[in-house]
Amino acid sequence: MYDMTIELKAGTGKRLYEQIYEHIRQEIREGRLLAGERLPSARSLAEYLQVSRSTVDTAYEQLLSEGYIESRPCRGYFVCHIEDLFQMEKARGPREQKAVSGASGTAGKHLPGSRVVPGKNAPGTAALASPGEDRSLVCDFSPNEIEMSAFPFNVWMRITKNILSGSNSRLFSQGEPQGEPELRRTICKYLHASRGVECDPEQIIIGAGNDYLLLLLEKILGSPVRIAMENPTYKRAYQILRSFAEIAAVDMDKNGMLADRLEQENADVAYVMPSHQFPTGIVMPIGRRAELLNWANAAENRYLIEDDYDSEFRYRGKPIPSLQASDRHGKVIYIGTFSKAIAPAIRISYMVLPYALLERYQRDCYFYSSTVSRIDQRILNEFIQNGHFERHLNKMRKIYRARHELLLEELQAFKGMFRISGENAGLHLLLTARGKISEEDLLQKAAKQGVRVYGMSDYHIDAAALPRFYRETSTLLVGYGGLNEKQIQEGTGLLKKAWL
Repeated sequence: MYDMTIELKAGTGKRLYEQIYEHIRQEIREGRLLAGERLPSARSLAEYLQVSRSTVDTAYEQLLSEGYIESRPCRGYFVCHIEDLFQMEKARGPREQKAVSGASGTAGKHLPGSRVVPGKNAPGTAALASPGEDRSLVCDFSPNEIEMSAFPFNVWMRITKNILSGSNSRLFSQGEPQGEPELRRTICKYLHASRGVECDPEQIIIGAGNDYLLLLLEKILGSPVRIAMENPTYKRAYQILRSFAEIAAVDMDKNGMLADRLEQENADVAYVMPSHQFPTGIVMPIGRRAELLNWANAAENRYLIEDDYDSEFRYRGKPIPSLQASDRHGKVIYIGTFSKAIAPAIRISYMVLPYALLERYQRDCYFYSSTVSRIDQRILNEFIQNGHFERHLNKMRKIYRARHELLLEELQAFKGMFRISGENAGLHLLLTARGKISEEDLLQKAAKQGVRVYGMSDYHIDAAALPRFYRETSTLLVGYGGLNEKQIQEGTGLLKKAWL
């Protein structure tokens, strides 16, 4: 067993569990803790460090979530085998990537070869009418709804008023194609602090929603291009990407996209959601992330698109670091949005391009105007800089955590019938039937009680390519972001009548 010597320091601004987590994580990444090595039990480490047992438990849970360690029943915690992890540690910052991309001559070469989930009226959604069409609908457990009553409307209006009262005529002129420099600097700082993203403001492109940014990639990546997508996946992204690229549906296991399938599929690009996969809720462990990065590093024109759509909402431990934070060779295209964290109508998303692709953008797409008004960008910038965004996030985390815990409690009645998963992050849970009952039957019984739930089959790209697990089981998505406590209790009560 490894001799754990950790120096805990007060006044650093980091909580004790964070210091324990970061120490063990660094020991693993630097090879001082080897694969298969056993860690001290939570109780013995807590006694040794003179901290509470819950502090060590939280640190171990974070390491488990990120895939650095595994729990073996009745034996304890052991270090995971992480293939080629140390290749990820050869640090190269964004500007060093720029120098490398310039030296390699990759600039200008083309590649060879609705989480907001589908809308209620979109093809491929659950076979139930929308609230406006079905007056018998009592409760909609939609995974795409968020709580808007808590939005700080007065703050947003005050910022808007102050900006517009400044008589700044520049705000009404055309801005920079990549977005306002001030907002890009603010987003850059935010991403580094919250997600570990390493980038410069010049790498960020601001656009009106992820749809625009994904379409922009058509011009940046060039054609033909073959993009691998997780199956099941976010169907809206699939519909957009297939409009210009050949799509390969790649199976998933409990750790996410199967990296070895990418070679078989002859993919150029892989679209992944490593921090919280939609719709399965899988958090990709560090080992699988290393495999994807090594696949991308193996060829000059391979890239990973990281969609980090709802990483702000995690209920146990710290947020999982982004895949881009481990990228040392400029292979990750990072995409995020403020739609979930603030409001869908804000329609401001951002994309971080590796320097090699930034050169292509500046050469081939310089004439595209920004799709977000300078006024909206200025409002958002002040909303973030003045601390309103952080306060709003903290408030929403508290609201969603309460709903998340209530829904988990209400769903305990179904534990004999379903396996509950996806409970550590996001705004929906998964119910996987333990017996052989069809998804359609479950949906219809719920609909008769006036309840809408969503079937996993709606998010499959290709049924023929589905892993056996998904073909033989029925899995439902149960969202809670747009429901208050009373609605959650009423809705689950009706589900009990429908299914029990």
